[in-house]
Amino acid sequence: MPDSRFDYRNSPAPARSTNPYDGILLVDKPSGPTSHDIVAAIRSHFRFNKVGHGGTLDPQATGLLVILLGKGTKLSNRFAGSDKNYEGIMKLGVSTDSQDAQGTVLREADFSQVTPEQITAATAKMTGDIMQMPPMVSAVKINGVPLYKLARKGETIEREPKLIHVYEFTLLSFTLPHVSFFLRCSKGTYVRTLCSDIGDSLGCGAHLEQLRRTRCGDFSIEDAVPFDQVMKMDLTELAGKIIGLHKISSGALAVIDGAMPD
Repeated sequence: MPDSRFDYRNSPAPARSTNPYDGILLVDKPSGPTSHDIVAAIRSHFRFNKVGHGGTLDPQATGLLVILLGKGTKLSNRFAGSDKNYEGIMKLGVSTDSQDAQGTVLREADFSQVTPEQITAATAKMTGDIMQMPPMVSAVKINGVPLYKLARKGETIEREPKLIHVYEFTLLSFTLPHVSFFLRCSKGTYVRTLCSDIGDSLGCGAHLEQLRRTRCGDFSIEDAVPFDQVMKMDLTELAGKIIGLHKISSGALAVIDGAMPD
């Protein structure tokens, strides 16, 4: 599968703007609030009319959340379609109904015989093109209804697997029952499902315990501002952290796309 980068020819270029509050803001999201909560807080605090984000992070996840401001909201599809980097921790020996630490435990099994070599072999099998089944707790819609709403009612329905691409899935550290990993993947990848599938392949089960997004396209967590600091800023301070549309269209996003607009 080719590198899933943006194509300027299939997306409208952002309108030129001299408004210092049109653009993107890189936020380091804490664990707890939803991506929508972060958007709503920034909209309310700075009294902006248009605020969005470029790709959801689960409530328990931390890391890079690309906030779109003003005319920058037109870039939503570009960021949602970019490749992502993550660092995470999976816990072996426990399977949950949501495939993460927030779910109900379904099964516990012995994990004591699992080795780092087995983890490396399992992650290697999860690289390249993969047909992945969206979890019931995902936002994928079936007949217009998000799966997570059906899951809350205790319903499980048939769904179609989706093609994803995992560029890199590597072991960082191994201290049973915890396995730390690095992942670089295409849009639409459910990290929790990768962890659950690895646990199943090892016979002991597993779930995603922690997740941190470190990169979205060409933008890094190193350039993000912690959310609590954002909420202490005034408009002048915020303006200094916003990446303007002129910089995005002529620089960073062009690097992501690998091509300039026609």
